[in-house]
Amino acid sequence: MKKTETKLAPAAIGPYSQGIVAGDLIFTSGQIPLNPETGLIEGENITEQTHRVCKNLEAVLTAAGGSLKTVVKTVCFLSDMADFAAFNEVYAQYFTEKPARSCVAVKELPKGALVEVEAIAEKA
Repeated sequence: MKKTETKLAPAAIGPYSQGIVAGDLIFTSGQIPLNPETGLIEGENITEQTHRVCKNLEAVLTAAGGSLKTVVKTVCFLSDMADFAAFNEVYAQYFTEKPARSCVAVKELPKGALVEVEAIAEKA
């Protein structure tokens, strides 16, 4: 296993890695909409926050030798399922290959985020 780390995505805020490469697979930790430069939540609404989450995921995947196009599975967490349609609009712009996915509503996310997404991808 090899840890992945990039300054283009937020540093881990706990005892975990941004991502792990195991064989030809990349496993990302869940990304919330933290700006990697400030460490603060970026975006006031689900649309803005989803864009930041996808950019963070893309940075981790690229650092690990993958891309959004090589993602085979995502797990998505929303703090409010009423945001599902707006989340999907942004998500579809980034995940054009339509990987397998689970999407659930949770009571709360770290730092008050509205969305968190983790991914499993193949190395490019």
